[in-house]
Amino acid sequence: MSASSHHAFVLMGVSGSGKTVIASELARRLSAAFLDGDFLHPRANIDKMARGEPLNDDDRAPWLAKINDAIYAMQRTQPVSLVVCSALKRQYRDRLRQDSRNLTFLWLKGDYAVIESRMKARKNHFFKPQMLQTQFATLEAPGADEPDVIALDISVPVEEVIAQAQAAIARVTGTCAD
Repeated sequence: MSASSHHAFVLMGVSGSGKTVIASELARRLSAAFLDGDFLHPRANIDKMARGEPLNDDDRAPWLAKINDAIYAMQRTQPVSLVVCSALKRQYRDRLRQDSRNLTFLWLKGDYAVIESRMKARKNHFFKPQMLQTQFATLEAPGADEPDVIALDISVPVEEVIAQAQAAIARVTGTCAD
């Protein structure tokens, strides 16, 4: 894979959909670069979410700019990069697409009940389960007009979701899915 064909994948979806778990394992299996976009939130955003307050578009703007810059930097040196970012709205995905070539979104798509049960089981995360309603209300489901988004069904066991994601990455990059 040449430097010009380096590809970044944004694992997107509501909180609790498994973005970090799946991206971490994919990074291990593929020897890919990995960044959890949550680590780029400003302190004010982290504190706001910890209080159970949803972020607004103004809160997210500098965060999305940082993620966009990170994608650009990762693509300069890494054949495959994985970035975790909820990317719930079309405008957020468009911001991440800005000046980015070879970018694909892997949408971890699941229903409210599945994700709520997973969130209730989580520990040591600043996101509060009661904010899930806000996440689903904010989600603008990607449609056919976003051909760079691949939906992955998360109602199956995590290992199957990882296999789906790995196969999707292999199709996009033209590599073997092993």
